[in-house]
Amino acid sequence: MTPQRVTLITLGVHDLPRARAFYAALGWSPAEEADGISFYQMNGLVLGVFGLQALAADQGRPDATLGTGAMTLAQNFSTEAEVDTAFELAMSAGATALKRPEKVFWGGYSGYYADPDGHVWEVAMNPFWPLADDGSLTLPEGE
Repeated sequence: MTPQRVTLITLGVHDLPRARAFYAALGWSPAEEADGISFYQMNGLVLGVFGLQALAADQGRPDATLGTGAMTLAQNFSTEAEVDTAFELAMSAGATALKRPEKVFWGGYSGYYADPDGHVWEVAMNPFWPLADDGSLTLPEGE
């Protein structure tokens, strides 16, 4: 059995300087940088931004053509206003709007954008999932 956790998420990018500039425009600072990769310390995990060719080589597949994958990364916020602010900041940093934030069927508020490499991010407020003071999320216990 392996522990139920994720400690590192790595995004493959076409243009590392462009990706670094995008995340810097969001106000993010890498905790560590090396040739071909930047690491951002998050709440309990690390986000890596890695050049696509270097990532393929690291995986032992130097000739592979890597894509963005079918997944969404999400940031939850405490208010709709915080969601709107995060979305607009991403737009000003060069993101592509996929769905402007709006009230959604499950009772929350969310929107989607793609970073310059096409990685999809959701910004959301879920009234059923309260956030800790540091922004971390622990699912409420079932009743």
